[in-house]
Amino acid sequence: MSKVAIEFAGVKKSFGNKLVVNGVSFTVASGECFGLLGPNGAGKSTLARMVLGMTRPDAGKVTVLGVPMPARGRLARKGIGVVPQFDNLDLEFTVRENLLVFGCYFGMSTRAIEAIIPSLLEFARLESKAHARVADLSGGMKRRLTLARALINDPQLLVMDEPTTGLDPHARHLIWERLRFLLARGKTIILTTHFMEEAERLCDRLCILDHGCNIAEGSPYALIEEHIGCPVIEIFGGNPQELSSLIRPYVQRVEVSGETVFCYAPDPEQVRAQLRGRSGLRFLQRPPNLEDVFLRLTGLELEK
Repeated sequence: MSKVAIEFAGVKKSFGNKLVVNGVSFTVASGECFGLLGPNGAGKSTLARMVLGMTRPDAGKVTVLGVPMPARGRLARKGIGVVPQFDNLDLEFTVRENLLVFGCYFGMSTRAIEAIIPSLLEFARLESKAHARVADLSGGMKRRLTLARALINDPQLLVMDEPTTGLDPHARHLIWERLRFLLARGKTIILTTHFMEEAERLCDRLCILDHGCNIAEGSPYALIEEHIGCPVIEIFGGNPQELSSLIRPYVQRVEVSGETVFCYAPDPEQVRAQLRGRSGLRFLQRPPNLEDVFLRLTGLELEK
């Protein structure tokens, strides 16, 4: 297998007069989880469609699993599994029937599909639901089935769009555990997500997009250290502009989002000292995270 699973080089794409991807370049190594973060309209979905050969770039080069896209998209897609943002399972079919039908799309024989179904059901922890109608499954079970279905052709690369949106915390953690299992087996994952915890837990590296541009790239830890690198204090309950002016001399940086003041403070006690005695204020001191990085780079909070 090639050491590079995906390569974008100077890729641009416009729809009408709107430039949605503007000179994006990055590589995804085989066996890593690479995250795409950004607000709605940043270009994430367009990049994912280019990986699948469903959208042709206006300029630049896209290579997936060693072949140019979309020129040889049919060949590349044989080695790709897709988990869409919204489950598109056949609700009237059983769990087993959904896997059988999907395997046929890849030209697999019934015997080959039958042989792999038990391991996919075990992977998704759906052994006891093989003959249950999909309509009767919980949201978490449907999501696990969609993930298992994406593995029917034993793909080298998984393209995952918001894989845990709408799931409760227990179901989300179970999906994360299954994804870590796939990464341990050497699968490559490209992941779009709005959950910062998800990105920090799963992604080896990630790319932050804004207005079609790659504005930052690196491991979650490296991005946090580079762009934040100190404790964060969130302040609620006062006039944000007044509070910002008061504490600005004692912090590295201040950001205001809605009614919340974010203080990036190498010495948090100095900030607390300036605000001591003011009634109605509430504080939350915490380590920096990816959302702080995103806020600093784009001026926006990630939409959940």
